[in-house]
Amino acid sequence: MKNIETISNLINAKISQVEATVKLLDEGNTVPFISRYRKEMTGSLDDEQVRIVADEIVRLRTIDDRRETILESIQSQGKLTEELKTTIEMAETMTRLEDLYLPFKPKKRTRAMVARERGLEPLAEMILKQAIVHDSLESIAEKFLTDGVGSSKEALGGARDIVAEIINDDANVRQAIREKGLKFGKVVSEKNDRVIDEKAVYESYYEYETRVDKVQPHQILAINRGVKEGILKVKVIFDERDTTRVVTNAYEPDPLSVFSEELEVAANDSLNRLILPSIERDIRRHLTDLADHHAINVFATNLKALLLISPLKNQTVLGLDPGFRTGTKFAVVDPTGKFLESGTIYPHQPQNDWEGAKATLLSMIQKHKVTLITIGNGTASRETERLAAEITKNNNNTKYLIVNEAGASVYSASPIARAEFPNLDVSIRGAISIARRAQDPLSELVKIDPKSIGVGLYQHDVDQNELASSLDGVVEQVVNTVGVDVNTASASLLRYIAGIGPKVAAAIVQHRDSNGQFEDRNRLMEVSGLGKKAFEQSAGFLRVMGGSEPLDATAIHPESYQYTRKFLTKVGLSLNSDPMDRKVYFSDHDLRLKTKEFALEIGCGEPTLIDIIEQLQRPGRDPREDAPKPILRSDIISLDDLTEGTQLKGTVRNVVDFGAFVDIGVKQDGLLHRSQLPPGTVLKVGDVIEVWILKIEKERGRISLTLK
Repeated sequence: MKNIETISNLINAKISQVEATVKLLDEGNTVPFISRYRKEMTGSLDDEQVRIVADEIVRLRTIDDRRETILESIQSQGKLTEELKTTIEMAETMTRLEDLYLPFKPKKRTRAMVARERGLEPLAEMILKQAIVHDSLESIAEKFLTDGVGSSKEALGGARDIVAEIINDDANVRQAIREKGLKFGKVVSEKNDRVIDEKAVYESYYEYETRVDKVQPHQILAINRGVKEGILKVKVIFDERDTTRVVTNAYEPDPLSVFSEELEVAANDSLNRLILPSIERDIRRHLTDLADHHAINVFATNLKALLLISPLKNQTVLGLDPGFRTGTKFAVVDPTGKFLESGTIYPHQPQNDWEGAKATLLSMIQKHKVTLITIGNGTASRETERLAAEITKNNNNTKYLIVNEAGASVYSASPIARAEFPNLDVSIRGAISIARRAQDPLSELVKIDPKSIGVGLYQHDVDQNELASSLDGVVEQVVNTVGVDVNTASASLLRYIAGIGPKVAAAIVQHRDSNGQFEDRNRLMEVSGLGKKAFEQSAGFLRVMGGSEPLDATAIHPESYQYTRKFLTKVGLSLNSDPMDRKVYFSDHDLRLKTKEFALEIGCGEPTLIDIIEQLQRPGRDPREDAPKPILRSDIISLDDLTEGTQLKGTVRNVVDFGAFVDIGVKQDGLLHRSQLPPGTVLKVGDVIEVWILKIEKERGRISLTLK
């Protein structure tokens, strides 16, 4: 229940909502299924909230498992007191748990262990308690001389080692110093003089200093990369007065005791040799975790927006994968994405066959009635854009578009591409991918490892397992939000449907190839490996278009078909009625005021009925249809055409901490710095926006933009 309360506070939901969600997750239900089809149970928690619940319950249970292990370990040592047990049970973080466990944790052989073996623990206790004695320090220490301890100086040194370890193992001291470091500590980086930073990539961090609580995620990631490459050195500096005060408050020397100076020396040794290096590692790890989490969220947000870019339907596309020496590869695909023809042109250096390349592309356009040219945005893309602009300038039927080609090379050499086009060259497969990305970005991009789609920030430096998990979650969310046609979808797309993994996705495609198209959703039960649970989770996200059951083309789950029919009968409509007529009817009768009443009468929950009504008005609605369409061009803009104050329409290509990069149709994307955004403005990848040129730096190839 404690975990449930923690999560409910985190997502600002009722305990009952979180409790129901956790129960559904424990029963093997997927996040998309729960958020879409169990709204009555969760109180309509959305996909993001359900995903947070799923992640948090795993994290908190991991902490609970560690808690139990620690309690058992201390219990087995016979050192578990009621007070300690209560403290451990109240610990809310893994760091706090490990601090509490530190005194009882099996250690490698330490200086304190050696001192204990030599019988110096009683002397250490006298130092800790600041015993009041009348003998001199040296005479007391001499009482502990043995074969292993040859002098009073050696005896006192060993005793101080024990005291230093005890102070280091004090969970409260460590927590207080960590909190001071996180609030008042400083991150300091400097150049490693033994290594040359040839391009001065890390120049900003050669002499860099900022407070721990002020450092930005992208700065931490940059510093970490510089350290990894050996160019930078970094440390966390603590306020000496703060850290010393923490220790002296817990272990206060008594001026009347002969052991007061020994305690001071032991405390300083503990602080500088044991505590601060350990806490510094903790703080750097904490900052890295925060930076990783932030960078992964940025990547995930951008990826989601990229996957939800509106598809360009009914286009015959000529895809161009630009290149200089090896030529520009082209591929033509029909409106369904079927490959038609390919080849190579050499419009650029060293061949410079501009007219020949132009003639080849014009013949392809005429032969296949091409309506759109797509150009990959990598090497030679803007040079190739000149060629496309010449071809389309006076051709009203053909436009061109520059698309993000990130991951195209990864796809072209993948097993998926080899299975699709076993007889085609790797480079031609890349051109096909570039062509298809305009037709249906989602269907094409799911074939690529999400990490290879370049809309992130330092994606190669963050925790790769966490990144992969987060991005897979984003793809799963988008695919299930959009839904897929089970009779046309690839295995790459199907694998992300709730309840279906790679094996079942492959089995669906194989069954479809062997037995023909699925006539209705129920036929999915014939697929090997797709059982009742998988059908329950996936059915609502799989569409059967033009099948025997009209509702199979919608996002209405089969379990709700009976309620749908009852509702239609209740309002005097049928499944055969035109969706537009239903929309007009629902609007005229303002059913929003009557959904609770209707839901009670037909026996389903109100949220389910609201979703049913939405689907009846717009069956199988693709949410991407509401997104802005990509900007199609027929002429090129030169940097020389731009002046400060010029107004342009552009497409957001990437969103980062400091702003957004916008494609405005020239060679360089313009930077829309966050300072140039009106308050409250939130941009996402794929947004089409009106911008003004703020500043042009031709020599540096930089264009600054503004929305103001």
